[in-house]
Amino acid sequence: MPELPEVETVARTLRPHVQGSVITGASLLRDSSLHPLSLRPEDLQGCTITDVGRRGKLLLLELDAAQATSPHVRGATGLRLAVHLRMTGRLMTYSMDTPPGTHTRCVFDLANAQGQKRRLFFDDVRAFGLLLAGTPQTMQRWDFWRELGPEPLELTESAFFARLDGKNAAIKAVLLDQKVIAGVGNIYADECLFAAGIDPRRKAASLTAAQRSRLLTSLKDVLLLSISQCGSSIRDYRDANGNVGAFQNSFAVYGRSGQACRACGRALEKVKVAGRATVYCPHCQK
Repeated sequence: MPELPEVETVARTLRPHVQGSVITGASLLRDSSLHPLSLRPEDLQGCTITDVGRRGKLLLLELDAAQATSPHVRGATGLRLAVHLRMTGRLMTYSMDTPPGTHTRCVFDLANAQGQKRRLFFDDVRAFGLLLAGTPQTMQRWDFWRELGPEPLELTESAFFARLDGKNAAIKAVLLDQKVIAGVGNIYADECLFAAGIDPRRKAASLTAAQRSRLLTSLKDVLLLSISQCGSSIRDYRDANGNVGAFQNSFAVYGRSGQACRACGRALEKVKVAGRATVYCPHCQK
């Protein structure tokens, strides 16, 4: 599943293709790809895409509804389209004569200020992805959105320490909990715990202040490094230009069970933490 760096990369690469464009048409090709709380895609006709951003693992298309063709959408403030890519979701633009593919779940026809027209496809092979278009009030009715924890790159030490206080679950399980911190998944939990020298099975509340500080620094460093390399491409992930990421070439532990630790040379081991495969170095991580 794309995590924070991958979704951030998609946002950055999609923005130049769609920012300032007006949605001139929309077609939903798979009903289950639309959240029950969402406006219908065709309700977004006439809206202008003002920006593309991210919250946790969600991609956000910010919309200006001043010229929306739908009377019940026109003039709505704070309107946005949230896209959860899940396992195989992908957003890319194509020429207007490109037909939807086998795995295309939704199509938006766009026109920019220069009159150039493109099509924005939401493709999703495994069909786990989700679209939700709505106002801030609608978004607050979505449990996943309302309960999202803070952004890790914006966390202060005191705020991070407070998120771990009283947590008796394994530190990796806590990092994976989107209600605690938004955007971290299996890859970056493993990588930042290795960088911080912390055993992923340690109880979160048992970490000393020095370990918590080191973990927050490592988490930010790993996420920023991955963003600088356009994320990690394990199987399906591509950015909005169709390019793969490169951070997978720098993995210290993720997916490297049985291989030599890059720090000490001993064999990395694999265990399960919170039901997830977890690779760590028993010598370097305590």
